[in-house]
Amino acid sequence: MGLRWFHFVLWGGLIAGMLLLPQVVSNGTLRTMIFANYLAIFAISWDVLSGRTGYVSFGHPFLIGIGAYTTAILTKRFDVPVEISIPVAVLVTMIAGLIVLLPALRIRGSYFALVTLAFMELLYQLVQVIRPDLTGGTRGMSGIQTLTRGAANGYYLSTALMLGVAVSMWLLMKTRLGTALAAIGMNEESVRGSGLSTTRLKAFAFLTSAFIAGLGGAFYVHYLGSLAPRALFDINFLFTIIVAALLGGTSTIIGPMIGAFFMTFLLEYLRPVLPGAERYFVYGAIALLLYMYQPKGLVELVQRGFQRLRKGGVA
Repeated sequence: MGLRWFHFVLWGGLIAGMLLLPQVVSNGTLRTMIFANYLAIFAISWDVLSGRTGYVSFGHPFLIGIGAYTTAILTKRFDVPVEISIPVAVLVTMIAGLIVLLPALRIRGSYFALVTLAFMELLYQLVQVIRPDLTGGTRGMSGIQTLTRGAANGYYLSTALMLGVAVSMWLLMKTRLGTALAAIGMNEESVRGSGLSTTRLKAFAFLTSAFIAGLGGAFYVHYLGSLAPRALFDINFLFTIIVAALLGGTSTIIGPMIGAFFMTFLLEYLRPVLPGAERYFVYGAIALLLYMYQPKGLVELVQRGFQRLRKGGVA
């Protein structure tokens, strides 16, 4: 699997550092980090499918929305315990995604991206007009059960969820299965020629991505306590997920995490100066410049920094 002792030391240091943060930062910073944690989960989910296999999805809010709406409806309308509604939401997300989007894996490139975007828009329209008594229609839903109270508890829950997803995906991508998924992104025909079933590999990547998206969407809505279709299916939300993965570094696990935290704090610091949608233009320009300077993402800059430190230490 190519595991080294320092991998576990770095993960251990990251986990310990994140668990100690509530002792040294304000509640306002913790709330910002909660959103960064959930964005990291969504970015990792997107990267498992699009970053690894090269099938760029523009419909990820479709998966997140199914998970969020399923658990919200079950708990709010039918008084289903959240311990049951969240696993059901994840299962429904995987099934719905498999039924609706898996056929789209037979195409790729811009066509695949457009098909996934169309499904996201379709779900956005459907939740507003079909059974608004359940979905809340255009207004969405409020008063949804929350899992935690207070910034620190919300931070610990979102951090545990994000780190659990990240470590699990990191270990998975260290296996031969992860290597095969990355190979699809480089040359799908060669993978098929080697005797592996690319359809099964892509289905696995898609189901794994849907699992993470459904899980993140379900916990996210139980953190917010409300659900608004306009925000959930907003194009800015979609691009924030994609840019976080690209900016941090695709085909890595730590890259989308770095990108998510960078994006979240950048948008938060721009808020007092540009409270409207203008800040998205600024962050888009910054993201574009960084991506042009380093296409492999921020994770590559971090790795180069560590290498220079090691060389400096040896010298």
